[in-house]
Amino acid sequence: MQPSQTAYVILGMLSIHPNQSGYHIRKTIECTVNYFWSESYGQIYPTLKRLAAQGLIVACPSAFPGARQRREYSLTAAGQACLQEWLAQPYRDHPPRDEFLLKLFFGGEVPPSVSIGHIRDFREKNRRLLATLLELETLAHGHNSQHPQFQFWMLTLSFGLAQIRSALEWSESALAMLSARSD
Repeated sequence: MQPSQTAYVILGMLSIHPNQSGYHIRKTIECTVNYFWSESYGQIYPTLKRLAAQGLIVACPSAFPGARQRREYSLTAAGQACLQEWLAQPYRDHPPRDEFLLKLFFGGEVPPSVSIGHIRDFREKNRRLLATLLELETLAHGHNSQHPQFQFWMLTLSFGLAQIRSALEWSESALAMLSARSD
C-alpha cells in the first residue's frame, strides 16, 4: 500500500528527530511545516499505527516516566528508504483551494468595499505572518544553524518570505486599484 502524504510528513519528522510521540510529532509540525502543510491529530495517530504495521517505523515506550505512558516512534531502515524514495519522485501539483481568491474573483457581485475589506484582512494576516517568519528565521540561525538539514529549512523559509512579501506588494496595488474604482 502506498503511504499517504501524512505518512511522508511523519517519516520526515522522524528522520530529523527520532523517538517522538504522536503528540511531539504534531507539535514539531506546528513549529515547522505548518506554515505550508497542516496535519491534524486525527490524521497522525492512525497513520502512526499503519506505518508501524508496515514496518516503516517502530514504537517503543517513552523513556520519560509519566502519569500516562506514551509511545515514541523511530524510523526503521525500510522507513528511511521509503522516505528517500518519495523525496526523489517529482512532486505533484494539486490545485489550490483559496477562498480569498475565489471571493475576489466573484467580487464584481458586491460593492468594491467588500473586496477592499477582504484585501485589507489578507494584507494584515500576511503582515503578521511575515513578522512571525522573520522571528523564526532569527531563532533558527541562533539554534539550528549547525544541523545538517539547516540549509533546506532556510530554503523553505526564504520561499515563504518571498511569497509573503510579494502578497503584501500585490495587496497595496490591489487596494489602490479598487479604491480608485470606488471613488
